Amino acid sequence: MDTIDTSGRLEEALERVHATGPERLGRLSNHAPMVVEALAARGQAGSVHHWLDLYRDHLEDFPDRVAPVTDDNWPSALGDRRRVADWIDHFSRALAEQPWRSVLATWWPRLLPGLYGGATHTVIRVGHAVRALRAGENAPRLTELAHALGYWGAAHQSVTGLTELPGAVTAAASLDAVEPIAGGVAGFPARLAAVRRLPLWAPDVTDPDTARARLTELVAAAVHRYATHGHGEETMLVHASTAPNAVLRTLDSLPRELWVPSLRAAWSATAAVTAMYPAEAVDYTPPARLTAQEVMAAALAHGDEHVVKFADTALDVGDERALAAAQRAIEISVPLV
Repeated sequence: MDTIDTSGRLEEALERVHATGPERLGRLSNHAPMVVEALAARGQAGSVHHWLDLYRDHLEDFPDRVAPVTDDNWPSALGDRRRVADWIDHFSRALAEQPWRSVLATWWPRLLPGLYGGATHTVIRVGHAVRALRAGENAPRLTELAHALGYWGAAHQSVTGLTELPGAVTAAASLDAVEPIAGGVAGFPARLAAVRRLPLWAPDVTDPDTARARLTELVAAAVHRYATHGHGEETMLVHASTAPNAVLRTLDSLPRELWVPSLRAAWSATAAVTAMYPAEAVDYTPPARLTAQEVMAAALAHGDEHVVKFADTALDVGDERALAAAQRAIEISVPLV
């Protein structure tokens, strides 16, 4: 269960993070804002500064500005990573002038086709920012939404020209039907470019409430699948569940007419990541059954940013299989230190 943190530690941590850029080495996402939000939401706010200290070598200075992004020129700046500071400035201005839900409603349909950007960390960061704001609005949390949306604008990446294949009735069966890409392709951008065929799933959904139910099913199926397939790529396959869960966390802050297209985009991202990192299923039984609180504590002790975020998503699903999947991630991932 989420915890409303009133200690101010999340705000302090976010202010530290906002002095840094959303990426390092021009391609690797800054996970710090997502992790500290997850820790605060799960009752671990007292650990956010210690975790940040361990993660500091993964941070780079805030990037230079190039030219302002405006209401008129934003389409030409979309997907231009050099303009990330300009994008963050744009959203900072927008959020100073309008309620954050209004800004989100305007930009969500513009950004949603490019949720592959930053290996889906763009939408994941927005999902964490939205959850923080729903728990309580203040300046650092609004600033975090500006940084998250700005990162999405700059790293926006879409996929076109996919051939649609028949899917199955359930999300789990449709993930089983995903065709793997050819072997020997390295790196997320190249692997994504190699995705050519994806099965459809829930194509007949038109009702927002049904879309929410299907999205909830998708997140659970992807989390459960990690326990048996995560060894295919222990880090990247985390995004098959954390990306759609970020979309799910955002739904209640969006107009209902955006829920169905959000389901479509989330399914496409999950299916694509599944295709990019295929693995044969293996049986998995955790060595001991941990409670949700114990799983989050173990993820924090492990420290890896993807493990913490995956555990956070697994706790949203909350069943035994989800908690076992989180334990699997802890077992097969490299600790932060």
